[in-house]
Amino acid sequence: MSRYNARVVEPKWQAAWKEAGVFEASEDREKPKYYVLEMFPYPSGKLHMGHVRNYTMGDVVARYKLSTGHAVLHPMGWDAFGLPAENAAMERKVHPGDWTYENIDAMRAQFQSLGFSLDWTREFATCDPEYYGQQQALFLDMLEAGLITRKNAVVNWDPVDMTVLANEQVEDGKGWRSGAMVERKELTQWFFKISDEADELLTAIDGLKDWPEKVRLMQSNWIGKSRGLQFSFDFASGMDGFEQLEVYTTRPDTLMGASFAAISPDHPLAKALEAQRDDIKAFNEECRRTGTSEEALEKAEKRGIDTGLTVTHPLDPEWELPVWIANFILMDYGTGAIFGCPAHDQRDLDFARKYDLPVQDVYLPAEGGEPVENEAYVPLKTEAVRYVRPLGAVRTMTGEEAVNEAIDYCETQGIGHGVTKFRLRDWGLSRQRYWGCPIPVVHCDDCGVVPEKKENLPVELPKDVTFDRPGNALDWHPTWRDTACPSCGKPAKRETDTMDTFVDSSWYFARFTAPRNETPTDLDAAKYWMNVDQYIGGVEHAILHLLYSRFFARAMVKTGHLPESAVEPFDALFTQGMVTHETYNTVDANGRPVWLTPDEVVRGEDGSARTEDGTDVIVGPVIKMSKSKKNTVDPVEIVDKYGADTARWFVMSDSPPERDVEWTAAGADAAWKHLQRVWRLVAELEEAAPAVDEKDGEAAIALRRLMHRTIADVTHSIETFSFNKGVAKLYELTNAIAKAKGGADVSRAKRDALICLSQLMQPMTPHLAEEIWSALDGDGLVVNQPWPVADEAYLVEDTVLLPIQINGKKKSEITVAKDAAKADIEALVLADETVQKALDGGSPKKLIVVPGRIVNVVI
Repeated sequence: MSRYNARVVEPKWQAAWKEAGVFEASEDREKPKYYVLEMFPYPSGKLHMGHVRNYTMGDVVARYKLSTGHAVLHPMGWDAFGLPAENAAMERKVHPGDWTYENIDAMRAQFQSLGFSLDWTREFATCDPEYYGQQQALFLDMLEAGLITRKNAVVNWDPVDMTVLANEQVEDGKGWRSGAMVERKELTQWFFKISDEADELLTAIDGLKDWPEKVRLMQSNWIGKSRGLQFSFDFASGMDGFEQLEVYTTRPDTLMGASFAAISPDHPLAKALEAQRDDIKAFNEECRRTGTSEEALEKAEKRGIDTGLTVTHPLDPEWELPVWIANFILMDYGTGAIFGCPAHDQRDLDFARKYDLPVQDVYLPAEGGEPVENEAYVPLKTEAVRYVRPLGAVRTMTGEEAVNEAIDYCETQGIGHGVTKFRLRDWGLSRQRYWGCPIPVVHCDDCGVVPEKKENLPVELPKDVTFDRPGNALDWHPTWRDTACPSCGKPAKRETDTMDTFVDSSWYFARFTAPRNETPTDLDAAKYWMNVDQYIGGVEHAILHLLYSRFFARAMVKTGHLPESAVEPFDALFTQGMVTHETYNTVDANGRPVWLTPDEVVRGEDGSARTEDGTDVIVGPVIKMSKSKKNTVDPVEIVDKYGADTARWFVMSDSPPERDVEWTAAGADAAWKHLQRVWRLVAELEEAAPAVDEKDGEAAIALRRLMHRTIADVTHSIETFSFNKGVAKLYELTNAIAKAKGGADVSRAKRDALICLSQLMQPMTPHLAEEIWSALDGDGLVVNQPWPVADEAYLVEDTVLLPIQINGKKKSEITVAKDAAKADIEALVLADETVQKALDGGSPKKLIVVPGRIVNVVI
C-alpha cells in the first residue's frame, strides 16, 4: 500500500483493539496503577474540535502509561441531566431521555472513530437510574452525617424556565437558556454545608502542587478567607423591634470615613419597612428582579432609597449616619448590612456621588499627592499609605497593619470583635426541573420531611410527563408525587425538586472505579484506583466543578465511601486551551452580519475571501469555535476526509496544550501530508533489499544517535505535557530517516528508526503506528509493546560543533572530537575554507580557542 488509506486502516485497528480488550481496565497488584480522566462531556449529540483536543491529550497519556507497564483506567461517561434536554423536549415534542440517549449513541460512535483508548465497559450516563440511585444513597448518608441542611435562601429565579439558577447561569442579568430577566426569590432549599469545610478546603490548596497556579488562585479567591470586624450601630432614630444594626467589615481601618450605612433589600429591616412604605416596597421588588451574582451587581447602576432612619457612629455618638437600602448588597454575605466609605470603595463612591453623600479621605498616598476626583483610592493592602483619619495616631502604614490595629482598638473599646469569615456560601442543590436526580425525601403532614428508605431507591423519574407549560413537570404529574411516608406509612408527597447537575459531576470519578457496584463505591476498588492521577479539562470549570468535587470527596470519606487517601480526588490537573478559528460574514440589507461556515468561504492566495457566487466576505478575528458565529469545524468531516490520526496529530502539534490552537485548513492538510510521508518511508523501506549484518558506519550511527535522543525527548514531552515539543522531535527524526543515505547499515538503521517511530507516534497517531508496526513485521499490537528506552551510550555526545569567528563575527563552524587537543583544533580551523579565504595566504594575528565553546581568528 504505497498510499496510506485511513478509511480502511483506522476501522481495522479499532476492531483489533476491541477484540483484544486492550483498554479494559483491571486491577493488577503487580503493576503501578494510573488513572487518567478527562472531564466527561454533555451529550449534545455532536463532537467539536475542543473535544478532540481534550480527549487526545488524555489518550496520549493513557497510551503512554499503558506502554510503560501501568494498569491504566481511562473511562468514559456522560454528564446527561440538565435543562438543555428539557428545552429540546419542548421544541421537538420528545422525551428528554430519548433525546439524550440518541445523542449519546451518536457521540459514542464519533468518539470511537477517533480511536481513543477508552474503557467502554465502564460507561454510564448520569441519567441512568443505576447511577442516580446511588447518588440518592449518597444524599441520604450525607444527610444523616449532618452535611446537608434545608433552609430559606434568596436565590436567582428564572420566571420563564421557573427554576433556580446558579450565579454562573445568569448572564447580563438574564437566564442562560430562557433569556428572561432573573429575579431574586426566597425559597426553602436543600444545601450542602460546604461552608463548614471552607477553611480546610482553602488550606489544602497549598498541597495541590501539580495544579495550575491560576486555578489554585481562583479557588482561593472564591473561598475568600478574610478577617474583619463585626460590630453594631445603635439606631438614633429607628423602628420598633430593631435596636441595633449589625455590620461586618473587612476594612475597619476606614471607619472614620463612613458617610452612610446601607442594608440589602432582603434584610429583615428592609422587609419590615416595605410593609409601611410603598416606595420602599416598589424599590425592593425591583431589586429582586436582579440576579444575585457579583457580576450582575457590579454591572448594575448603584441605586438606593433613604429609609429615613439614622444610626450613630460607634466612635462618636454625635455623629449620625443615614440608613439606606442599596441594590448592591446581598443578604448572604456578612450580615446583609454595611457602612459606606466612598473615598476608598468605588461602589460606595458611585453611590455617594449619585445621592450627594459626603466623601472623606481616611488615607492618602504615602509619597504625597491627592487621589483622582471620581475614582476611589483603593491601594493594595500591602501598600504603605498615609493615614490622615486613623483609629489612632496619624502615620504611614500598610492597610494590613491598619486593619489589625483597628480591630485591636475596637475590641479594647468594646465596639466589636475580630471575626474570620469566608466568601464561600453553602451549595444550594435544589432545582425546580424534571430532568435531574430526584431528591429522595418525602413530605409528611405528621412527620415532616422524612428521608426515603434506601431499599426504595432509586426514586425514578416518571416517563409519562408533558412539557406543555414551563416549570417542573413533576409538580403536575397526576400520580408521581403520591407515596407513603417511610416513617409512619400515611399518605405523603415526594419532594419534586431535583438536584443541581453539579452534584452529578462531583463524584462520577469515584463511580468509575466500580461502576456496576450495588453501593456508590467499592471501597477496595476505590483504594486501588483513586486518586485520579491526571485530570484534564477546561479552565471554565476551575472553580465550581473542582471545588464541589473536592467537597464531595471529603463528604464521601466521612460517610465511608472513599478512603482517607482520596480526600483530595485529583492529584494533577491540566487545563487545556481552546480550539479557535477565523470568523466569516457578509452583511445583510440592515447592516447586520450574516455568519458563514468555513466550508462556505473560498480563500484566495492573496488572502481574499469570497462566497462561491463571488460575494466578498469579511474575515473576522480568530476566536473560540462557536455555533453562533459558525466558525466551527466538524471533527466527523475531518475524520472522513483525512482520518482520525490527522486530527489528533494536528491538535497535538500546533501549539502548547495550555494555549489556544488555531485550526486552519492548511494546517490540517500539512498534518495529513506529513503522515502520508511517514507511510511512504515505510513503503520504500519494504521495497528495498533486506539489510545484511555489518558494522554501522558514520551515517547509521548518526541516525541511531538521533533515534535515541528522540526517545528521550518524546518521553520527557509526554511526562511534562509538552506534546507539541515531542511532535517537533518526531518531525526531526522523520526528516533524518528520509535523508539518510548509505548501504545496508543505513537501511538497517532506518528500519530500526521506523519501528521506533511507530512506537513513539503510537500515543498520537495510533492507527498509523499499528499499520507501520505490522508492515515491519512487529509482533502483536504496537499498543501492547513496552515503551522504548533510550540507550544512554547514544546520548553521550562525543563530538562538538565549534563556531568560528573572524574578527568577532561568526563566519563558519567545524565539528571536532569532544576531547580534541588544542593544536588539533587550531589545525582544523586553519584548514577551513572560509578561514583560508579570509587570511588570503597570510597568518592570523591571534588564534583563540575556547575548548568546547568557540574559536576566534583575529586577522
